[in-house]
Amino acid sequence: MEDRNIQEDFQDQFNDVVSRFQSKEFFQSDWDIASFAVFFIFIGMVLLLFILVLVRCCCCCCCDDDEKPRRRKVGIDNMALEP
Repeated sequence: MEDRNIQEDFQDQFNDVVSRFQSKEFFQSDWDIASFAVFFIFIGMVLLLFILVLVRCCCCCCCDDDEKPRRRKVGIDNMALEP
C-alpha cells in the first residue's frame, strides 16, 4: 500500500517538474527565487572556502619550510626600563 503511495507521489512530482520545464516557469513565487539564490550563494561560499583551503595546503606542502624568516624587532628600545 505504501509502495504504491510513494510511487504515485514520485510520479506526481516528476510530472510537476516536467510541466514546469515545458512552461519555462520554474518558480511559483518570489520566495522560491530568493531561496534558490540563497542556496546557491551558500554552496558557492562553501566551494570557495574549500578551494582556498586546498590552495593553502598545496602551497604549504610545496614550499620549503626549512628557511623560516627571522623575526626582527620593530621600534626602539626603552632604556628607562633597563636596570
